[in-house]
Formats: sequence, structure tokens, C-alpha cells
Amino acid sequence: MAATCSFRSIVRAPPPPRGLARRAVRCCSAAPGGASTSKLVMEVKERLKREHPGLPTGRSGRDDDEMILWFLKDRKFAVDEAVSKLTKAIKWRQDFRVSELSEESVKGLYQTGKAYVHTSFDIYDRPVLVVVAAKHFPYKQDQLENEKLCAFLVEKALSKLPMGTDNILGIFDLRGFHVENGDLQFLKFLIDVFYYYYPKRLGQVLFVDAPFVFQPMWQLVKPLLKQYASLVRFCDAETVRKEYFTEETVPPDFRC
Repeated sequence: MAATCSFRSIVRAPPPPRGLARRAVRCCSAAPGGASTSKLVMEVKERLKREHPGLPTGRSGRDDDEMILWFLKDRKFAVDEAVSKLTKAIKWRQDFRVSELSEESVKGLYQTGKAYVHTSFDIYDRPVLVVVAAKHFPYKQDQLENEKLCAFLVEKALSKLPMGTDNILGIFDLRGFHVENGDLQFLKFLIDVFYYYYPKRLGQVLFVDAPFVFQPMWQLVKPLLKQYASLVRFCDAETVRKEYFTEETVPPDFRC
């Protein structure tokens, strides 16, 4: 069996284009229009303090310089848009109690193996979030608990980002997917998560071995993604093994 599988050589291919690396987040380079990023960060911070004093402070709060700069980059340094999007994201984190999520708090669904953060990076040094669609049963599993598991795993993946990497790889294992595994409501939540709350943190999404019954779901979801649909790649398990991992780092579900 092993003879039929192939893996990328240990010599890594050049990584795909990225935005600013995490090590550049604290720099004071010039933003479009000539203003320094540090001044724009301070302007956003002062507006959040003045207009939304009830928002939490500290990590991922209204005075988190790194988070503010990331949202400024996402909004092409438009201060009004960054303030609006940051306000929405911080309020969601507060209402959803993201900081209180833990493996213990999501243990029930986490133990099903329906989704997990892989222990190794892909060949581009990206943390990897794997979703096993055949283990998702929306009519048997609580929607809110599914959302909490999602937020916990995204946080966990992002906490593993190495210096110089700013996004993660998402793998949807669609082998064994049936109609009863489809969940448009959850997919809409997932789109909101990565657009509003974790913008530009998803570098690529692999839909692996999608069966014919998945196509109607994709036709519903694709328009919701808009330009972000370009992040999606349909491929097979062999492609995952060959193009994204070495033999030592491939996720367990994709080993031969």
C-alpha cells in the first residue's frame, strides 16, 4: 500500500505569497497615504476608547496594538472601516466568551474527532485545522456547541503561528460525506468567523475528495464567499499528502 503513496521531498517549495509577516506587526512603516502605521494604530485606539469605553482591554481588546494593526491592514488602513470591524469583532469575542473557551469546555464534541488542530505544520509552516465532515451531524449536535468548538480550534491554531507566518491551512475531509452531514447554518457561521472576526487568517481551504452529493451545498455556499471563494481548492487525499506535507508531518487521517 505504501508504494502507491507519494510525498513531497523534504526540500520545501517556496511558500505562497503572504501579507506582512507577524514579525512586522509592530513596525512603524508608512501606510497608504503617507501616514505611519503607529499613528493610525493610536488613532483607532483612541476612537475605540472614546466611542466604545465598555469594550474589554488587554489581549484581543480595544487597546491591543497587534490586533488593531491587523484589522487596519485588512481594511487597507481605512480608519473608519477598521474601527467598525474591530468593534464588531471585540463585541463578538466578549459575548461569545472566547477567552474562556478551553479543551475541557468543548470536550463533548472535541472527543468525537470531527475537527482538530494537527500537531505539525504544512510545508509552508502554517498551522493546520482539519474538519472531518462525516462526523458532523447537525440534527444530533448542538449548534452553539459546534460554534464554540470552532472558535476554540481557530484560537488554538492561531496560537501556534510561528514567526513569519500569518495564516492557517483549513482542510475539509469530505470522504464519506452524506446529505445528513450538510449544515448550511454552520457554514454561514464559519464564513462570518473568518470574515468579521479573524480576517485574512485563513490562507487556503482544501475540500478533499468531495462526493457528488456535496455539490448542491457548494453551490449555495460559493456566492456567500464572494472573492474568498478563490481560497478554496478541490483536491484528493493524494494531493494533500504530496503537495502540502512530508511523510513525517501528514495528518493521521491522510496517511496511507
